[in-house]
Amino acid sequence: MRLDKFLKVSRLIKRRTVANEVSDMGRVFVNGNPAKAGKQLKEDDIIEIEYANRTVKVKVLRIPQNNVSIQEAPTLYEIIQG
Repeated sequence: MRLDKFLKVSRLIKRRTVANEVSDMGRVFVNGNPAKAGKQLKEDDIIEIEYANRTVKVKVLRIPQNNVSIQEAPTLYEIIQG
């Protein structure tokens, strides 16, 4: 699954266009490297998102096949720092 879609589906970022913009600004890292919106994610990847006033670091636990419910979204990742 693409990085921008995962961020939207997991509700770490509300809209896919915003996820694209944040990635293009160089504020999203996957496994310590700057990542573009089209980066393919896999389980156990570490995503770091730099928001305006804080940084959130999460570990991908599973990749969904399509959209998930709001209750199921937090089960897609584990917060490491945030």
